Amino acid sequence: MSAPSISPLDPEFKEQAIEALKNVSDPELGVNIYDLGLIYDLAYDHVNEALVISMTLTSAGCPLTDVIESDIAEALDGLVTAFRINWVWMPPWTPQRITDDGRDMMRALGFSI
Repeated sequence: MSAPSISPLDPEFKEQAIEALKNVSDPELGVNIYDLGLIYDLAYDHVNEALVISMTLTSAGCPLTDVIESDIAEALDGLVTAFRINWVWMPPWTPQRITDDGRDMMRALGFSI
């Protein structure tokens, strides 16, 4: 039996990837994409040797998708040789997905959350 093509990340590497993604801010809100709750899952694609980022946006019509993708590529440079984004729209993002740190960041920016 062959190994699955997609598998969970090693916990240590997953933490490194999360820390890298915390350097990517949502251009409209100014809070990183991880603490906003936009990252749904991180996995590894063995066939394409790539980090798979399952994520969403605060709205499906976000005009800054290219900016976010470019910022992700910059943040992951040196950590991975390749990545791909699996855009997820169900379940949709809601403010309940924001981490406690994300809520603190948003309050510091003047958001009432």
